[in-house]
Amino acid sequence: MKKRYRYQSFNTAEDIDPMGSLVNLFDVAMVFAVALMVAFAIQSRMTEFLTAEDATFVKNAGKEDMEIIIKKDNKITRYKSEKQTGSGKGRRVGIAYQLENGEVIYVPEENK
Repeated sequence: MKKRYRYQSFNTAEDIDPMGSLVNLFDVAMVFAVALMVAFAIQSRMTEFLTAEDATFVKNAGKEDMEIIIKKDNKITRYKSEKQTGSGKGRRVGIAYQLENGEVIYVPEENK
């Protein structure tokens, strides 16, 4: 009578594939990287840049380190402030009003 073993041994060349688990780890890493990129885009409120539409995004509006990012025809352009205030002489050219819904309307004044 032959003795039966409770556990099987996997010592054949077909059963041992060290590269098989490495491929699975690569797939997991790629899925994780894509998930991080999508989470970053959603968190930073830049989902408009993932579409084909043109978009304008203003970071730190009204502050010294303000930045304007414009996407037009799949080309992204960044404009940074020079951290200086304007100086010189000028004249008033109009009035801007902000409505209750947040929309800003510019009304030019007549030249006198």
